Amino acid sequence: MNCCRFLPLALLGLALWITPQFLRSNEPTPAPNDDTKAQKADDKEQDREPDVVYWPTPQNVVDKMLEMAQVKKDDVVYDLGCGDARILVTAAKKYGCKGYGWDINPVRVKESLENVKTNKVEDLVTVKKGDIFKLDLKDASVVTLYLLPELNVRLMPQLEKLKPGSRIVSHDFDMKGAKPKETVTLKAKNHMGIEGEHKIYLWVVPWEKE
Repeated sequence: MNCCRFLPLALLGLALWITPQFLRSNEPTPAPNDDTKAQKADDKEQDREPDVVYWPTPQNVVDKMLEMAQVKKDDVVYDLGCGDARILVTAAKKYGCKGYGWDINPVRVKESLENVKTNKVEDLVTVKKGDIFKLDLKDASVVTLYLLPELNVRLMPQLEKLKPGSRIVSHDFDMKGAKPKETVTLKAKNHMGIEGEHKIYLWVVPWEKE
């Protein structure tokens, strides 16, 4: 008797539970708005192949680049194609300045974030995945590069909008059409232990045309 009495109640409870589940499962999926579509398109575009092969800058070259740029605590350093963020980490630890890095390769971004965390400079250094040719560089006072000459030239329309007095330093590669304020050659061992000559170019905005 007890079983027969409570069976209808159990069936009613089950029906009440199943109905909202069924209704939710048949609700139409919201259509993506314009912002969502734009973000997906941007993410897809940023998944293109990197423009250069990653080749770490030797630490003594990093130190010299920052020295030539006369980095101070109130500077904001942008590293375009930041690799493992060693330039930004060095600037933060040595000068206490803020730094921002971008790389299109997610593997490099992951390495950068790990390097930043290991060196405990998360409060000073920010690294993001992004296309450097779409960046607004106006907030930078120092820009560091280790790209190919044609990529440096491609960046010139963005770089020439930097505030007067901003410094640009490039490892090994010049920027055709812009006369360097200073060029330094030094010897350094790369990550494979092979010693060779390295050049560092410095420009100050507005640069002198060649």
